[in-house]
Amino acid sequence: MKEMLEILVKNLVDNPDKVVITEKENEKDVVMELSVDPSDMGKVIGKQGRIAKAIRVLMKAYATKLGKKVSVDILD
Repeated sequence: MKEMLEILVKNLVDNPDKVVITEKENEKDVVMELSVDPSDMGKVIGKQGRIAKAIRVLMKAYATKLGKKVSVDILD
C-alpha cells in the first residue's frame, strides 16, 4: 500500500526525493503519514484540499480491495 501512495505523490511534486511515507499498521487499520518538501505542500493539498481528498479516496478504495482500512495524514 505504501508503494501506491508513493507513486501517486511522487508524480505530483517537484522534489520526489523528499517524499517520506511512514506506515503504521494494526490488524485491520493502516495509518500512513506523508511528508513532502514545504515547497510541494500546495501541490499535494490542492485548492480547497481537493487533491488531498482525491489521494485519500484512491487509497481507501485500494485498501478496501485488500480488506483493510486506511487513513492518510499529511504532515507539515
